[in-house]
Amino acid sequence: MTIYIALLRGINVGKNNRIKMADLKTLLETMGLEKVKTYIQSGNVLFEAKDEALRLSQRLEAEISKTFGFPVPVILRTAEEYKQIIRDCPYSMDSLKEGESIQLAFLAEEPSQEKIDYFRSYESEPDECLIKGKEVYLLLRQSILDSKLAKQLPKLDVPATVRNWKTVIKLSTMV
Repeated sequence: MTIYIALLRGINVGKNNRIKMADLKTLLETMGLEKVKTYIQSGNVLFEAKDEALRLSQRLEAEISKTFGFPVPVILRTAEEYKQIIRDCPYSMDSLKEGESIQLAFLAEEPSQEKIDYFRSYESEPDECLIKGKEVYLLLRQSILDSKLAKQLPKLDVPATVRNWKTVIKLSTMV
């Protein structure tokens, strides 16, 4: 069995795409996933499964859409991948100043070099980023809502979902 962290994109934001975590947990359990745990309302789920990631994410997306009536991109990482993602972070929480944050964009697949170059053309003071594989580490000097760089993530042209570093670390402790 493999331990997975599932990151659902775009649920429970405002009044749209509402999914109660208890209902999501029940759905995943009825799909045969084991040791299902959710964390906060933004769509973070840990579980164990035998399936490989691509097939599993497709299954999850199909079942969520069928059950809740709207499409939800699901990005998966194994527990081992997740540990490496945390080790790869080039930024330190200890050096953050008031109002700064570390955000992590989880991508469904690696973007093309052309898309990465285009995205990086928007990198300018005060924000910074590192793109490594299917992750984009963002060091934001202001709110993510005000970040010009964070607003360019769709230009990578792959499904993505963003979590703040505190959530990233909390999920790792739940594994």
